[in-house]
This record gives sequence, C-alpha cells and structure tokens, in this order.
Amino acid sequence: MAPIVSVSNLSKTYASGFQALKGVSLDIEEGEILALLGPNGAGKTTLISIVCGIVNATGGKVTVGGNDVVRDFRQTRAMIGLVPQELTTDAFETVWNTVSFSRGLHGKKPDPAHIEKVLKDLSLWNKKDSTLRELSGGMKRRVLIAKALSHEPRVLFLDEPTAGVDVSLRKSMWEVVQRLRASGVTIILTTHYIEEAEEIADRIAVINSGEILLVEDKNALMTKLGRKQLRVDLAQPLERVPDSLASYNLLLEGEGERLIYEYDTSADRTGITSLLAALAEAGIRLRDISTRQSSLEDIFVEIVEAGR
Repeated sequence: MAPIVSVSNLSKTYASGFQALKGVSLDIEEGEILALLGPNGAGKTTLISIVCGIVNATGGKVTVGGNDVVRDFRQTRAMIGLVPQELTTDAFETVWNTVSFSRGLHGKKPDPAHIEKVLKDLSLWNKKDSTLRELSGGMKRRVLIAKALSHEPRVLFLDEPTAGVDVSLRKSMWEVVQRLRASGVTIILTTHYIEEAEEIADRIAVINSGEILLVEDKNALMTKLGRKQLRVDLAQPLERVPDSLASYNLLLEGEGERLIYEYDTSADRTGITSLLAALAEAGIRLRDISTRQSSLEDIFVEIVEAGR
C-alpha cells in the first residue's frame, strides 16, 4: 500500500542563505503514529509547514494521499489537520464558533454533532460558549487541537501539542490520539517529552541540522540500540576498579560507591554471572544490585551526538 504522506528529496533554503532542510526523504504509512524528534532548529517545523502547504520548498516533492501538495493544494490541505506550536486564536470569539468556522474553512458542511463530540473528547464542552481570552493556556491549546480535528482529517500533525499543558490534560490528550489512530487517522508528532514518544509512537524519525538521521520501528530501535545496565551498589567504596575486573569495562560512580556494567540482552551470555563471581573473588562486598534499560531519550541523544 502506498504511503499516505511521501516526502522525496525535500530541501528548503531561506533568503538569508540558511538551509533548513537538506534532501529529506520520508514515507509515512496510513494509520501509524510517527514521532519526529530533533533538537531546536533541527528542521521539524519547517518540514511540517511544507507538508501542510504553509511554506514553499526550494526543491523536492511532497504528496499526501497521492496528491501533490503544491499542484493539488485544496485536496491535500483538506486531508490534513495541524496543531501548531503557537497559540494563535481569535481572543474575542467563542470556542464553539472558532471550531465550527475552522470546519467551514476546509470546505466541510456544518456538522454540530461532530463539533460536539470533538469538544467533549477534549474536555471543552463546558467552555463552548466562553471566549478564548477567558481560557487558560492549556485550554487554548485544546482549542487548537479541536480546530485541527473539526474537518475530520486523515492526517494529523501535532507540533509540540503538550507544551505548557498540565499532566492530567496531557494524559487525556494522548487518549484522544490513541482513539484517532484506532479510527485510521495518521498522526505525526513532535515533542520535547521524549517519554511520550516512547509510550505512544509506532515509529521514530530523528532529524538534525535539516537531515533525517534515522527512521525506525520504535521497538526494533529500542532492541537494537538500547542497552541494559547492571548497577552494583557496594558495601564499601572503591578508589578504583581492580585490574582483575578490567575485562568487564566497569564504570565507577557515586564517589566509588557504585559499579556500572553494560551488557547486551540479545547476546548468548550477558557476563553477569561471571562478573558477580569475579567481584566475590576480588573481595568486593555488595549492598544492592539493580538493572536499568536505556530509554528512548538516551538513544536519541546518542544518535544526535553521533550525527554531528
């Protein structure tokens, strides 16, 4: 099946000479959640803006649902919902009118039942008659999401949707995202809360300095690049790792009170049993043992650092 969004050799150079995108290619499958991760200035928002028809590319091609985003602007834009980073709303308009008007802008006939459902899903129903200037920052961000969903898009871009949003609202927003994915909506997410991407995404794309460094299934990425640590808390601190333990590449932490041993969970042997025996043979007494798996954030930092 053809990807619902296809980005091919996309480049963008601004009048200042700054090259925001450098030959980016990316296919996004229908019904998936793709987390687009990258540091500030990596090119995430520029990429999203080009796909949504807000910014013109310098070179390359983008299609949405098989339609070119430049030649078939109306068709592609009607398929896309965008939640931008900036809180851009009409302060004196009501929530209901704002969301209903957004649906009309995309050529959709009025559907009060759909608008009601969207507002209820986002816990905005009791605010439907409030003007936007009366709302908190978190509530205004919910309105942006409601506007993006008003015309029933097939592709939804969430550009830092939980920035400045409290924890309870963040959780309810991800529940809405999961329901949308279950209904067949494709979701592209950028976030600084990498633990959210780890929890919700199907695939991870990492972009830095205008280039895609990696696109991979999240679970495969965690398995391939994720490392596990054995953390050994010592009964007595060490000044240095004994020479007899050099082959284990141990790291001494916490003023000599902890040893860190990294191992590959997919290997035939982890080496833990022999390490514990070697510690006992060296007369090193243990206070506690625990393990820690590399997080997606650890992997992300490693990929970005390697790509610099």
